[in-house]
Amino acid sequence: MISIDISTLYEETAKLAQLPDYVAQAKIQAGEGNVVKLTGAGPVWMYLKIAHALHGKALKLYYDSPASGEVLVFDHDPKG
Repeated sequence: MISIDISTLYEETAKLAQLPDYVAQAKIQAGEGNVVKLTGAGPVWMYLKIAHALHGKALKLYYDSPASGEVLVFDHDPKG
């Protein structure tokens, strides 16, 4: 599983104007056809945009936080 800590994609405060850069960094880290987990502090809009960008690129996508634990966002694994 590839873990992407959203908080490492930006410095101090995430900026909406830099969202394309954050998405590009996440896509590079995720690679192609992998199981990916998004975690770390970050704005909801960044999580949503990155999750959307990884749809069709990641085999499975999880969200993980101390409050929720791991939550499956999508699963495109033909093996189930």
